[in-house]
Amino acid sequence: MQQTSVSKKAVLCGYYGQNNVGDDALLLSLLQMLPPKVQPLVLSATPQQTKETLQVPAFPNRSAFSLLKVLQQADYFIWGGGSLMQDATSFRNPIYYGGLMALAQQRGLKTLAWAQGVGPLRLPFSKWLTRKALLGCEGISVRDRASAELLNQWGLSPLLAPDPVWALESETFPHLWELPAPRVAVTLRHHKQFTRNKIQAITNALISFQKATETCILLVPFQPQDQLLAQEIANQLPDPKAMIQDEFPSRLKTLFRGVEMAIGMRYHSLIMAAGEECRCFAISYDPKITQLMTELEMPGWDVSEIPEDSNAISKAWLNHYANGQGLSLDQIQSQRDRALMHKEILLQFFQD
Repeated sequence: MQQTSVSKKAVLCGYYGQNNVGDDALLLSLLQMLPPKVQPLVLSATPQQTKETLQVPAFPNRSAFSLLKVLQQADYFIWGGGSLMQDATSFRNPIYYGGLMALAQQRGLKTLAWAQGVGPLRLPFSKWLTRKALLGCEGISVRDRASAELLNQWGLSPLLAPDPVWALESETFPHLWELPAPRVAVTLRHHKQFTRNKIQAITNALISFQKATETCILLVPFQPQDQLLAQEIANQLPDPKAMIQDEFPSRLKTLFRGVEMAIGMRYHSLIMAAGEECRCFAISYDPKITQLMTELEMPGWDVSEIPEDSNAISKAWLNHYANGQGLSLDQIQSQRDRALMHKEILLQFFQD
């Protein structure tokens, strides 16, 4: 992915280098959409790994000296996708990302907020800082209606388009056909409302579901902290089963092409699966997932509403497995085409 004939340099800022499949997929989507003459300078938690994997210049994202040096080299600064400006996870997020945007603007870089999911913002300071940072941007694109509505209330007019991962170019997933078919992928994460009782109910439901359908269960952790939960569940499941982890996002997306149904808590696992004609059953812990469920008419539960009766869970899954449908090819193409609007705003942004 090495850029040639470089004329301008752009700092790409996001939740990169954390072995988070979703944010790594956003970075890969952004790199695929960048004009060829723009050299990316990626801020990463693991810059050497990012450099080796993607063949792009990468720099430590927590070193003040490195950050100042990169900003001095660059012409542009981009918030590169995801829910960066939200204080539900930590009040530090808006301070860090908003502070970097403000510093870039102060130094005269042209700035873009790209494919953002803005919020939840609970603290007045977070709201003030986010609005101030966005007011200084040359362009803004968001990936959901709630973000667009919030920015409209602030007097801003962002481009609204589906998440860029809908348009991520995929590549072959190795050894997929060595896994027994039919296959069902499961992507879960810890959450305070995903109690021990509910985890065990989900596990018991998977055992019943697997017995009834004779499927191979694929546990697919999207972040390092998901792996212990996936392994705990895998240890209780009979064969056939497999753990799929530490995979490159563009290959992982192709995995879902060979999967009959996906049960997912991770936002980008549902986008990847839906984009590959896979039936999806969602468990929402975040407004962005609830919005996705509404927009795509995707069945599922809020994490607080997961039944503690494993029979009720397996019955819902069996019904969707037998009678549910994935998106049509026309629906998928529509999502992909509209996701490429994020590419259009990049092209406009880099026109001098």
